[in-house]
Amino acid sequence: MDDHPTLPIDVPKLDEPEAGDDEFAGPSEEELRRPEPPHPVNWNVLTAEEAVQEWFALDGWVNWLRRSYGLPVTIIPPYWHRHPELVWELSALHLHWLGAYDPEQEGSAPVAWHADFAAARERLRDWTAIAGTKLDSDRPTRQTTWPGAESAPDQAEHAIVNREKDFAQFVKDDFAARRAAEETFFKDAAVKPVVS
Repeated sequence: MDDHPTLPIDVPKLDEPEAGDDEFAGPSEEELRRPEPPHPVNWNVLTAEEAVQEWFALDGWVNWLRRSYGLPVTIIPPYWHRHPELVWELSALHLHWLGAYDPEQEGSAPVAWHADFAAARERLRDWTAIAGTKLDSDRPTRQTTWPGAESAPDQAEHAIVNREKDFAQFVKDDFAARRAAEETFFKDAAVKPVVS
């Protein structure tokens, strides 16, 4: 993923703080060694690099979850990553699990996670049924066209041949799309006049 082109503009660097300036001292070495607490993942605003990390972290956890709990395809289908409704639900469940099993957490937190997991499984069943994704075939989630809106194109089913290859290609395509959006943003920002 490091073979992406650099931005065609010069991005100015921020001034470095003066030595001894406590207001800008930054985190201490101890704070830097401490693991970062779980944080919500807003898939809409992740950078290309952040998204790659989050995709692989979520994919690893989802694989662990489905195997550990013997979850059927009606709860977690192979192409969950191609359905935003499943991504958001699984991402939230992952974050909840990270918090529940944090060493600083109360001893009863895992019980609360399991109660919430039971409710989440019902929602996942609903999302999977709505999405229409199955063990051996997938199609994009159908969208209802509202009055006056342009009709969405009909989305045909296609066979699921190799889930791992599809996931890797999906992440690569997501990276490229996010990187292109970032480059467009910076190009547009570079040419806009500064208003004082």
